Amino acid sequence: MPVIHIDLSQQTLTLRAVAAARVYPVSTGANGPGERQGSGCTPRGRHRVRLKIGAGCPAGAVFRARRWTGEIYGRELGAAQPARDWILTRILWLTGTEPGRNRGGDVDTLRRFIYIHGCPPTEPMGVPRSHGCIRMRDADLLALFDAVPVGSIVDIR
Repeated sequence: MPVIHIDLSQQTLTLRAVAAARVYPVSTGANGPGERQGSGCTPRGRHRVRLKIGAGCPAGAVFRARRWTGEIYGRELGAAQPARDWILTRILWLTGTEPGRNRGGDVDTLRRFIYIHGCPPTEPMGVPRSHGCIRMRDADLLALFDAVPVGSIVDIR
């Protein structure tokens, strides 16, 4: 099974599969690493992909509460809602596997709604700017989404 490694200091996601490794630039939490509910930080430790959301939706599909709104992101939509935290294209919803660290209580990754998801093309990669999630470019996210099954390990360090 493929394994995903996210390096917070390098702002990269590495997909280790049977044949080769792929490295993608990402953007993680602007508030740095951390596990607490409401912190806006990216949780560390071992996780798994709990759900894959958005299969069959077009690139740029806009999600709210994990449901496609029917909208496709574009400049006009982005300009109309400049402060919106855009969740685009696909969602890999993460769940922590380490009780007390990233699972349960006020450190529960799943209940914090931490995802790997797409973002507008204007958002920089390699710079921590999210509200705790892991943001990716649409094309990279589509490749990742197709390569990993539910249950895949996601290590965030």
